[in-house]
Amino acid sequence: MNILSLFDGMSCGQQALERSGVWVDNYFASEIDKYAIKVTQVNYPRTKQLGSVIDVDGYSLPNIDLLLGGSPCQSFSFAGKRKGMSTKDEQEILTLDHYLELKSEGFEFEGQSYLFWEYMRLLKEVNPKYFLLENVMMGEKWEKILSKAIGVNPIQINSSLVSAQSRRRLYWTNIGMIPGGLFGDLQSIIQQPKDKGILLKDIIEEDVDYKYYLKDDSFVFDRIKNDHPFTPRIPKVNEKSNCLMIGGSGCNDLINNSKIRRLTPVECERLQTVKENYTNFVSDTQRHKMLGNGWTVDVISHILNYMK
Repeated sequence: MNILSLFDGMSCGQQALERSGVWVDNYFASEIDKYAIKVTQVNYPRTKQLGSVIDVDGYSLPNIDLLLGGSPCQSFSFAGKRKGMSTKDEQEILTLDHYLELKSEGFEFEGQSYLFWEYMRLLKEVNPKYFLLENVMMGEKWEKILSKAIGVNPIQINSSLVSAQSRRRLYWTNIGMIPGGLFGDLQSIIQQPKDKGILLKDIIEEDVDYKYYLKDDSFVFDRIKNDHPFTPRIPKVNEKSNCLMIGGSGCNDLINNSKIRRLTPVECERLQTVKENYTNFVSDTQRHKMLGNGWTVDVISHILNYMK
């Protein structure tokens, strides 16, 4: 198969394809983060890097069988400003044609979530047999706009079924779609993954370096005790992890032996069902960032299995 992966990051897509037993002839990746690209190229040196998604010309590529992508989520996320897709002068972008018109006229765009329309542009240009788009849980308005543009409704899957991390995500795909209903509407046959019942205690490392522990965690416990609204609840080892994020106090922490510490990069890899030490070629800071931005590989593999 020929694969085009947009917003490829550290190439969780290639891991998922490998895990699903899909033979890849060519894997074209669009990514701009140099650290994520480094991790990808170390693990998958045959990857053909294309640079920024804005510059990718779908018509110049060979026939693409599968288009993958997880477009930027910050403007959709409930943890963000939820402005959706708009220009800096607050014109909402509701269709691909409108986006292309604004782009040609040199408008500046708010945030990065507008890059969904670059995914749609390339979906139209390469016309793949299969496509898969991932994004965060979002307000009903923007979910409907994305669904109308791409032509299918999303499947919601929580990574907690396959890992020790609570991470609800939306997946738009034509994989596993069959005609159904009185009007021949497409219906998905993709089922929820089997719950593996994994908890933090199943993935934590032993003898963790002292640098991962908070030097003074008394204020954190005080906030937990008083239900401070700005501090996320920090899970214990017999629970699920919070959703991994690229930053934010408490998001990537756990309580172990009455002490609060950050999750190690290896623990984050395990939470994302990424190969262990897959990211061990860059700093801890960059590892945490790309893992927070990445996919839960076993969820993607579960969906790709329906191509068979």
